Amino acid sequence: MKIAVAASNGKASRAVISELIARGHEVTAFARSENKSAAKNFVQKDIMDLTKDDLAGFDAVVDGFGAYTPETLPLHTKTSQHLADLVAGTKTRLYIVGGAGSLYVDPEHRVQLLDTPEFPAEFYALAKAQTEELAALRSRTDAKWVFVSPAADFRADGAKTGRYILGGEELTLSAAGESIISYADYAFGMADLIESGAHIGERVSLVQA
Repeated sequence: MKIAVAASNGKASRAVISELIARGHEVTAFARSENKSAAKNFVQKDIMDLTKDDLAGFDAVVDGFGAYTPETLPLHTKTSQHLADLVAGTKTRLYIVGGAGSLYVDPEHRVQLLDTPEFPAEFYALAKAQTEELAALRSRTDAKWVFVSPAADFRADGAKTGRYILGGEELTLSAAGESIISYADYAFGMADLIESGAHIGERVSLVQA
């Protein structure tokens, strides 16, 4: 498959790129600074400067954008909407590296993780921004998007086990009662999702088994 990864220099993006390359996929990375990923095909270009021509012919696009300062948090929605605009009306699927804060903690889907007393206050603004990003995507039927939430504890340096649980809208726990996943296992699950082509127009979640 031909797969593009936007904002390719982030840690999650680099993990996804390495997994996709290991599986034999043709990956093109896009980033505003010099290439830090394992991709041999690289275009130095800001995510907001990407055009329809840049993404034409790809089977899938992975959006690995991340922002953390108050003034840049709205870019989560702005960038994913821009990418959705570029792939709208095409067969190209868009996979968003999302957040866990928007996951529901009740079967009635009334309470999200970020609104629980236990949620760390320092991550609330980021979680809120990614929750708004998901809400904006849900309104779109013209683009083939998939929002992929990690577990609550998303570990950059965790080991790769090759085992994960595919969840949906609700916070999913492992058999040990934990919500943890390494970047490597998240990338493994993301690659499986891309290869399957399933869950279009849905939010899914990944947790270490």
